[in-house]
Amino acid sequence: MSWHEEPLVGFDLETTGINVETARIVTAAAIDWKPGDSIDTLPDRARLWLSNVGGMAIPAQATAVHGVTTEQVRANGRPAADVADEVADVLAAALSTGIPVVAMNGRYDFTVLDRELRRYELPTLQERLGGETTPGPVIDPYVLDKQADKYRKGSRKLEALAAYYGVTLAAAHTADADALAAVQVAVAVAEKYPQLQVHPQQLHAWQTWWARQQAAELQVHLRRMDPHVVVDAEWPLIEFTGERRLRAVLDDLIERWAPLSACSDDAPEMAHGRAHGYRKAAADVRDVLRTGRLPHDLMTDAELEQHGTPKEAAS
Repeated sequence: MSWHEEPLVGFDLETTGINVETARIVTAAAIDWKPGDSIDTLPDRARLWLSNVGGMAIPAQATAVHGVTTEQVRANGRPAADVADEVADVLAAALSTGIPVVAMNGRYDFTVLDRELRRYELPTLQERLGGETTPGPVIDPYVLDKQADKYRKGSRKLEALAAYYGVTLAAAHTADADALAAVQVAVAVAEKYPQLQVHPQQLHAWQTWWARQQAAELQVHLRRMDPHVVVDAEWPLIEFTGERRLRAVLDDLIERWAPLSACSDDAPEMAHGRAHGYRKAAADVRDVLRTGRLPHDLMTDAELEQHGTPKEAAS
């Protein structure tokens, strides 16, 4: 039998943003799927997590997408490190036995999970699998659909693919519903295009190549409007490099400074004036370049507990 007639694990994250280097996990789902399953038959095999996001606030734009608020995660969320650790354990358990993990636009979800694990100094998914290669086999309905039906116009988002392939997606942007829909769409693509009915490791290898081609084509298209656009081609995980680490911390610094810079000069938060603000920002950037992490006064309580207070860090 082909992979689409065998057990699969659906995986999805809802997060705080679209930047894989700075996004934090808000909710996560991993669903053990068997042929014939639907949302009504999965409650015992759908694992769900709600993270406290490491004490961070959830941006309003993210809440508008998935509906989870800062108040909810602070009241009911579990420690972010525990959530990332448990999700990685579940995925590693499946992959180590050859069960494919299905993730829509998996490049995003696997990379966000990887960065969360690194953020809390936990073993990466690759380390849990005992190797340095990217995790697999992964099946990505986004990559499959773009390859099998290259010239079809219209959106390739999960909601659009679900509608096109006749899959019910009753609660888009909730992790469990999206994880299930990703599996059902992937199965529907395989049923429509028999050439995809191969061994999952072979399909994983093909997708690695297809995803790279697709990224290159998208980059060419986007550079017609912005010549500096870079589209990541790695799949299903964007490699973490020293340059990416530094860029991630600086991006995080910018996001934390944004609310302060939006205040007017006469607001209490900006009482020391614009010049002081510029000096503080410059000092923060120097601190990031020196230490490789955020300044202590911009850390949340959870981050201070992880990295230590300034006095503890100096000792």
